[in-house]
Amino acid sequence: MSVCVRKREKQKGEEEREKHEEVQPPTQDVTDLCVTFNSTALTSSCLFLSLSGDNGNRAALASAHQAQPLPQTLSVLESTPQVRGMHTIIRNKETSRDEFIFYSKRLMRLLIERALSFLPSQVHIVQTPQGEDYEGRTFHGKRALKRKSQTRPLCFEQITGVSILRAGETMEPALRAVCKDVRIGKILIQTNQDTGEPELHYLRLPKDISEDHVILMDCTVSTGAAAMMAIRVLLDHDVQEDKILLVSLLMAEMGVHSVAYAFPQVKIITTAVDKKVNDLFHIIPGIGNFGDRYFGTDAPLDWSDDDMDEPSC
Repeated sequence: MSVCVRKREKQKGEEEREKHEEVQPPTQDVTDLCVTFNSTALTSSCLFLSLSGDNGNRAALASAHQAQPLPQTLSVLESTPQVRGMHTIIRNKETSRDEFIFYSKRLMRLLIERALSFLPSQVHIVQTPQGEDYEGRTFHGKRALKRKSQTRPLCFEQITGVSILRAGETMEPALRAVCKDVRIGKILIQTNQDTGEPELHYLRLPKDISEDHVILMDCTVSTGAAAMMAIRVLLDHDVQEDKILLVSLLMAEMGVHSVAYAFPQVKIITTAVDKKVNDLFHIIPGIGNFGDRYFGTDAPLDWSDDDMDEPSC
């Protein structure tokens, strides 16, 4: 009898628990929540892995950044009448090559000067020929601290320029014009025609680049694929992320968001940002193929505003 009583009591207890047990509402998986929250940003940061999709996927990627505010790490040159006028000339398809080169160089000089203003500096007092003190500024870099004298020009031994071939190479004279004897490195990134992904084909960097602020130069940035790979290469060579400045004449919003999300400490400086990118990843309204317009060569049918095409010698 005792066994039967225990069975009845156990059965009764289970029925009472089922009666009072609250039914929990279905919950969304934490992973799903994370994916939902980060889907747009994650898509932007991984564009360079997805360039070979069909037109539908390309359109989705091209619109992934929309409705997002531009990142705080972006600095756009003030659109003065002069800057706007130079853009009008270089964007015009009827502009001659000589005019295109001339006004592009003017913009590059302004762009480099703007980039240099973001480098760290400290108060430095000098004496004028009149025997009076002048409180100015001098570059505050690791190598500068190693020198006994701080009277040498701003850009000596503390800054390295790195150009993404081939269009980025056109910005080197502007950098040398304001930073005498600045060291220059070069990176060549090309698109794999089978996979559509960027690949590193050539690299030449100065010694001890890890101690420098690096000005990374590329004339146009659409998706940011080449720029992100170049930044990754610099980081692999122990350059600090917050010491990298990406400078470009023209960028698409897609490229800005991609770079800023993947590398939030990299400073981005440009003269203009265009909102759209078409299904071929050309910046709209854009500037055309900068390298071919500058060097006077014919653009291939599958050219991209990210400078990952075959270089012309």
